[in-house]
Amino acid sequence: MMQGSEVFEYAFIRFVPKVEREEFINVGVILYSKRKKYLGVKYHVDKDRLRAISKDTDLDEFSSYLKSWDLICQGDERGGKIAQLDLSGRFRWLTASRSTIIQHSKVHTGICENPELVLDDLFKKYVL
Repeated sequence: MMQGSEVFEYAFIRFVPKVEREEFINVGVILYSKRKKYLGVKYHVDKDRLRAISKDTDLDEFSSYLKSWDLICQGDERGGKIAQLDLSGRFRWLTASRSTIIQHSKVHTGICENPELVLDDLFKKYVL
């Protein structure tokens, strides 16, 4: 491992309008690095793209759910009690299995020096 490099974990955030159909679109990425003390999320709501697989979803409400994920990552009190957990607790809560309109991929791992740059790269490659 290169000097300054540390393990990180990440998952893709998915829009899953009908859980039973198992169709999804990646809308974001969440990344956590314990040693770098980093937890970040990036997301993008392309309403035209999301409406293509679900015309009846309230996309404003969906966007507000994603905003709450951002507040939780930041540890912002507006994110509720979950936002008050430590970084690891917040990441584990956000990546816990759920069967709602917002889901995530399996958690993946990697090694990096700068988790923010990796988050940007994953976002550009797999979301935009």
